[in-house]
Amino acid sequence: MSSQIGTVVASGKRAATVTRKTRETEITVTLRLDGSGETKIATGVGFFDHLMSSLAYHALFDLEIQASGDLEIDEHHTVEDAALVVGAALAEALGDRSGIARFGDAAVPMDESVATAVVDVGGRPYAVVDLPFKGKRAGKLPLQLIEHVLESFARAGGVTLNVRGRGRNDHHLAEAAFKALGRALGDACAVDPRRSGPASTKGTLG
Repeated sequence: MSSQIGTVVASGKRAATVTRKTRETEITVTLRLDGSGETKIATGVGFFDHLMSSLAYHALFDLEIQASGDLEIDEHHTVEDAALVVGAALAEALGDRSGIARFGDAAVPMDESVATAVVDVGGRPYAVVDLPFKGKRAGKLPLQLIEHVLESFARAGGVTLNVRGRGRNDHHLAEAAFKALGRALGDACAVDPRRSGPASTKGTLG
C-alpha cells in the first residue's frame, strides 16, 4: 500500500479496510468512496468523531472508524493515528487514481464562520492549514491537534490540501472546515466519465 501506514485487510471497488496497531492505539477504518455519507465512528474523542462524521457525510463517503487508544495520557495518539489510517484507506481505495477528477474545492459557512478547502488527491502530500482558533479545546479535542490531524491525513493519503477559515466560535469554525474539506474531497475523488486515464499531463498519478 502506497502510504506505508497500517495493514490493508480488504480493498477493491473503490473501498478499503485498513488497520493499525501500536503500543499506543489500535485503529480500524473502513472507507467506501462511492457511498451515501453513512458513518459509524467511535474514537473516544467526541468532537473528533463529530468532525469526521461531518467530513464523510458531505463527501458522500461511507466511513467507519473503530479506535482505542491511550486516552488516559491525552487525545494526541488516538486522533493522530485515526487520521493516518483514514488517509491510508483513502490512498488504498483510490488505487492508481486513474479516471478521477483529482481536484476539488468548496466554501462552507456556519453562522459567523466560513471555511474554504482546496484539494488535489493526485498523490502529492502537503498541507496548509490556517484556522485561527481562539480557545484551547472543543469538547475533549485540543484544537491545536486539528492542524496535525489534517497534516497526518494528507501525508498518509497523498493529498495536497489547503484549508483556511475565519470565525468567532471555535466549534463553528472547525465544523465548517471539515464540511468544506468533505465536499472538496468528494468532488476530487469522483469518477470523471470523460477521463479514461490519470488527470495529469505526466500520464501518471501517485
